[in-house]
Amino acid sequence: MSDATAVAAARDDFAEAEPDDFAVQIADQIESFILTVTEVAKGDEPDSAVPFLLLEVSQLLLAGGRLGAHEDIVPDERYEPDLGPEPDVDDLRIRFARMLEPIDVYSEVFDPYEPRKAPVACRISDDLADIITDLRHGLAHYRAGRTSEALWWWQFSYFSNWGSTASACLRALQSLVAHVRLDQPLQELDGLDTDEDLGEKDLEEEAGRVMLEEIAGPLGLKTT
Repeated sequence: MSDATAVAAARDDFAEAEPDDFAVQIADQIESFILTVTEVAKGDEPDSAVPFLLLEVSQLLLAGGRLGAHEDIVPDERYEPDLGPEPDVDDLRIRFARMLEPIDVYSEVFDPYEPRKAPVACRISDDLADIITDLRHGLAHYRAGRTSEALWWWQFSYFSNWGSTASACLRALQSLVAHVRLDQPLQELDGLDTDEDLGEKDLEEEAGRVMLEEIAGPLGLKTT
């Protein structure tokens, strides 16, 4: 059997997998991410914050990749049932902003295929809160027994929002860990002033503190 035939056969097996089994696996991964990240945000183990986040975001993107590779999911109902008000994530956002203050801001290009797109300033704390908002929305459908609606939402929002957000967040976390483990101090990030809403002065002051000696110990990235 050629490699191409083997790949095609594997994809066929994947597409024919029992829908309920697929839904349970995705829901379990998503629920695990939400629970773990919420626990990290409490700040009980700040020395492990960044390693835990690196691991959890990586595992979440595996679920996202499975959703992305799956055929288009169509919900049972034409209109999405009303879930009521979304749970507030401001407390989680604020907790992470305080915990990750020296390294919360990073630079990202939204669309790598759009030429000459200027980098923008992003925040890991905002990313995590936004991802959890998307995931909780689908989880509410899942817990209400609307499995197809949950899978449709998770797949749609993976393509439209949380997939790219989690990917950017993962790159920032991986870059941070790499700088520390490779003993490469971070330079001042003066180029992160492209987001006018953050304010140039505040953003430069925050980004300018992103140096190795400030982040290795408090965030569990000691090299020894």
